[in-house]
Amino acid sequence: MSRIGNLSACCLAIVLSLFVVSESAAQDKPATTNVSPEKQKLYELFEKKLNNVQFKGNFTVLGRDQKGDLPKETYTIKSVKKLPEGEYWLFTARVQYGGKDITVPMSLQVQWAETTPIITLTNANIPGLGTFSSRVVIYKNKYAGTWSHGEVGGHLFGTIEPAPAESEEKDE
Repeated sequence: MSRIGNLSACCLAIVLSLFVVSESAAQDKPATTNVSPEKQKLYELFEKKLNNVQFKGNFTVLGRDQKGDLPKETYTIKSVKKLPEGEYWLFTARVQYGGKDITVPMSLQVQWAETTPIITLTNANIPGLGTFSSRVVIYKNKYAGTWSHGEVGGHLFGTIEPAPAESEEKDE
């Protein structure tokens, strides 16, 4: 697979790693408490829905011939927890890229279209890799969105499924 293909498949995971934060520091602060009961319920459902899941699907590259099967992608989200600052959330995600397999905490902005969460990233510069942006909508155990890396971009979409047990992942 070309370098761009590899980057697009892992685009979200790599871009998100730009925002690595200390998991212990985030846990020392309580979640936002000055939100409406309706918003608090949305937050709780979002945390529950994205605990120990995988985003499994496909991606496209705009301008590239899309004949045959689309490239596959998988993002493993171990947990999601609301941070006290604004609409930021601590995503603890397993990143598999370039022969590495690490779990990292990442601070990401989640915006809401009424009851629908949208994970956002805008023009984040990753040294040595370039500038990335993405918008990922979460709805009814599905995700869909757009990604860009410099002048290259495309779409991503798939389902949200329970993550396999750690021992099953290592056996594969």
